[in-house]
Parts: sequence; structure tokens; C-alpha cells
Amino acid sequence: MGTQEIVAKCQAIFDDLNFTVAREWKAAKPGRKVIGFMPVYVPMELIHAANALPLGIMGGGDSMEVIHGDAYYQSYICRIPRSTIELGVTGRLDFVDMMLFPFVCDVIRNLSGIWKMMFPNVVSRFFDTPQNFDEKIGGTYYEHELLELKEAIEQATGNKITDEALRNSIKLYNENRKLIWSLYDSRAKEPWKFPTWEIYLLMRAGLQIPVDEHNQMLKDYIAAAHAEDKPKRDNSRIVLNGSFCEQPPLNLIKSIEMAGCYVVDDDYVLVNRFLTEDVPLEGDLLKNLSTTYLKHSVETSCKYVPKEEDKGKYLLNRISQCQAEGVIFAAPSFCDPALLDRPMLSHRVSENNIPSISFKYAENSGQMQPIREQAGTFADSIKLWS
Repeated sequence: MGTQEIVAKCQAIFDDLNFTVAREWKAAKPGRKVIGFMPVYVPMELIHAANALPLGIMGGGDSMEVIHGDAYYQSYICRIPRSTIELGVTGRLDFVDMMLFPFVCDVIRNLSGIWKMMFPNVVSRFFDTPQNFDEKIGGTYYEHELLELKEAIEQATGNKITDEALRNSIKLYNENRKLIWSLYDSRAKEPWKFPTWEIYLLMRAGLQIPVDEHNQMLKDYIAAAHAEDKPKRDNSRIVLNGSFCEQPPLNLIKSIEMAGCYVVDDDYVLVNRFLTEDVPLEGDLLKNLSTTYLKHSVETSCKYVPKEEDKGKYLLNRISQCQAEGVIFAAPSFCDPALLDRPMLSHRVSENNIPSISFKYAENSGQMQPIREQAGTFADSIKLWS
């Protein structure tokens, strides 16, 4: 199977706001459950170990008109909670048995409460990750949080999460993350063979299909992309930062690439690769999940960095590892975590003589010409003056 066939399959999953693939998975066997979750991170291993399907809810995108959702939220916040409400009110999520709302910001925290009121028959849970990275404090807290989440998932699905089942799930997701990091490494080396808009679709598909199917899809795509002969252009190598929660329209990603930028790293769909190392398979598995999160996870705006001098180090390391020439800070409008972080991160890249630009978007942004012109000018300036 070539990359075109794989990408076409992912595109069909991406475009389908009725989540047909997930619905069909649930209907295929009696007793199956689907657990939806919002960005940025949840331990999908626990969901999978309960024989349930983790379903990433990334908002309504740019093809859905929000009518009812605007009645529940003010206009001066990001769009993703309003479009998620729209998905729920219009029945597109009526097959979901449980919803998880991980801590990202106050908006998502409040959405968990609104969901409980609007959909009382759906188990809804706010999932809080630690902001203290001392194993005795944040680690102990997170182990308790994982245990409570495990018990809630067991109750919602009616399935006991055994150590054997959880170990098997961790093994599958360890493989999934390895493949994804391999894909990202391949793009950094040969970005002309691995367009970011294709990788983005591949990541989004992974939020709606079983992890073993996604693993095979990743293997097929990586092999097919390496085998293809695509022309190499004199584009500028850039890192995209700030899009960890509300996802951009697909056309925005395409516009940046069409403007002469090779995207060599990004923070789209972080849940697929939030952990940077394998979760150990021996010993206390909940403790292993907790320790791996504390010690081996990406840096993002909704995750506290305890030391001021460490702020932005992860971004600088990724820029170095991917041999990037510049940074585009692309954040959703009204995204408090991203926009509060931006001045600090911008200062860090500037003091290291790395050029950067910034803009804001919404998941339903329609006019791409200004963004394309801005990205194109930035790419040209890198080639001319850096």
C-alpha cells in the first residue's frame, strides 16, 4: 500500500464528524465501550486494558457550523469547547460511554462540569495530572489519580483491568510511541518525503482506530514514504509550537508548507507521543506510568516547568535535534497557556539567535492567504539573512 492510499484512508476518518469507524468498532461485538477524551494527555493504556476504545475528541474542525455551542460559552475563549458541545448536542457523540477531561486550562476544566449537566447518562471525569515532579509528592499523587481513574474505567466498562491486560496495553502503546517518534525522526531527516499534513492526518487517525491497527498503519506509511522518490526543495526548516490543544485546520498546515517551509517538528496531537521513553513492563504498572510521566514526557504549556532557567530548554533541544532554522509560534486565539508561554519561549529562541514569528488561529479559520504570506516571508528571510 502506497502513501496515497494510507493518507486517503486517514483523510476519510478525519473528515467524518460522525465517527463512523469508532461506531462500527463498538457495534462489531456486544459489550464494547468507547471512552472519549479531550486533549492533551490521558493514559490510553488504561482505556485499552479495559477492552474499550480510546477516542480523541479534537473539536469540530472547520467543516462544522457551531450553533448550539455558542449558547454555553462566551465568545472570548477558544473555539474547541463550543464545537465539542456542538458535537454532543447534535448527537455525534451519542455512542460514547465515558468522557475524560484532562487538565489543560480552566476552560476544559469547566467543560467537564458542563458535560455532566448536559449528558447525565454519560460518565464524565476530570483527570488531573501532577504539576509537582517530586516522586514522593507529585508521583504519589499521580499514582492515586491513576488508581481512581482505573476504578472509574472499570465501573464504566464493566471490565476488570488486570495486570496482564494492562501490561499488554502498555506494550502496544510503547510500540506505538516508538513508531511515531521514528516517523518524526524520519521527517526531520527527509521532510520532503514526509509532508506534515500527511503525518497530521496519520496522528488524527490514531485517535479513532485500535492501537494495533494504527501500529500497522504507521509501519506501512513509513516504509512506503521512504521508498518514494520525491523532489527536494530549498525550503526553510522550521518548528511549529503552540498548537497542543485546539488543532489547526488542515489547510493551515498545508499553507505553511506551500509557503516554503519544511516543518521538522510540531506539537500537534501530543497524546500520541507525550511520553518520550518506554513505560517499564515489570513491577507496579501504575507506578511505572506515573514515573515515566514525571521523568520522560514532553514539555508543553499546560505542564509546569519548576525552574525558570529550564523554561524553553525542551524547545531548544528539539530545534537542535531537528536542525531547524526557525520557529513559528502558532497558537489558538484566546489560548491562555500558549499565549502566556509565548513571550518566554520567544525570548529563549531569540537569545539563541533563532528567528521566529507568531500568529493566532482558530480551528475554523478560513482565510489562509495572510498566514501563507507571513510564513513565506519568514522562510525567505531565513534563506536571505540567517
